Amino acid sequence: MRFLLILLLALCGPLFAAPPVYTPVVPGTTLQFPRDFGSHPGFKTEWWYATGWLTTQDGRSVGYQVTFFRSATDVDTGNPSAFAPKQLIIGHAALSDPAQKQLLHDQRSARAGFGLAYAREGDTDVRLDDWRMKRGADGRYTVTIPGAEFALELVLEPTQAPLLQGDKGYSQKGPRPEQASYYYSKPQLKTSGTIREKGGKAIAVTGVTWLDHEWSSQVLDPAASGWDWVGANLDDGGALMAFRIRDRRGGKLWGHATWRDASGKITHYGPDQVTFTPQQRWRSPRTGAEYPVALSIDTGGTIWHLDPLQSDQELDSRRSTGSVYWEGAVTVRRDGQPAGRGYLELTGYVRPMKL
Repeated sequence: MRFLLILLLALCGPLFAAPPVYTPVVPGTTLQFPRDFGSHPGFKTEWWYATGWLTTQDGRSVGYQVTFFRSATDVDTGNPSAFAPKQLIIGHAALSDPAQKQLLHDQRSARAGFGLAYAREGDTDVRLDDWRMKRGADGRYTVTIPGAEFALELVLEPTQAPLLQGDKGYSQKGPRPEQASYYYSKPQLKTSGTIREKGGKAIAVTGVTWLDHEWSSQVLDPAASGWDWVGANLDDGGALMAFRIRDRRGGKLWGHATWRDASGKITHYGPDQVTFTPQQRWRSPRTGAEYPVALSIDTGGTIWHLDPLQSDQELDSRRSTGSVYWEGAVTVRRDGQPAGRGYLELTGYVRPMKL
């Protein structure tokens, strides 16, 4: 009986362990590369997020998304078991081809461990079974996604320095200083490789990718419901990132934008200088959510118009992250003139977003 009691206490011990303390995001921290290309396991949430437009050999345009998430759990970090799910690795991938009439997407999730799922420190190297994103010694990223309905084999080659978002990489997401992330982008990644749809032949593609890497421990204000975000590679070699955090009534709780123009000049816009205005809405036949799939964005008096490659780019990730969101390829106009291509993300329209 004494042995059984000891065994029971040993098994139940993690249930009574103190909740983990995550590393906070603080202003004034200097990001260091290549170290900060890698994982930051002391923080609660992290993601590597690649989106881009690809052109096939016959001139068709398609969009793609690949996201790897790392999420620290509430499991005691002192638990010695190799099976303890201290970190989760989650993958989302999607292909937006207007010929398919809707988004093709796939998702996976697993606890980190056993060399099968991980996010390495020191440089970008994220794996989830046979899905992988890795940065090589030459700075190029290889992305391998053998999905259920499609497959991606891509190489992303940097052409510009990283773009630090917010205040030198400290990106505030709400009125309180701790509601922030460390955040940099890699726009204008020259992209080449192959795609394959639904068991067909591999098709050679070229294009341009936007890569985001972001990590945090507390991002959203309790009053927040979700966010609208865009990352756009501009035709003149520039880059635009803009977001707004919405409150429960759909109003702006916070916002920010960064514009790197063709000369390399970087301009940041605060919450009072960034306004999102819906221009066209689309209602999902699956979830009933209504998304503003076409938008105009005012950044300090410059007006950007976003128009979707196709209306149905809704991604249902309830099997992995528990959320449904709209993630889609968009064209960009500046003051009415064609200016570039990017990706628009709309979250919290089915139910309030939680990280």
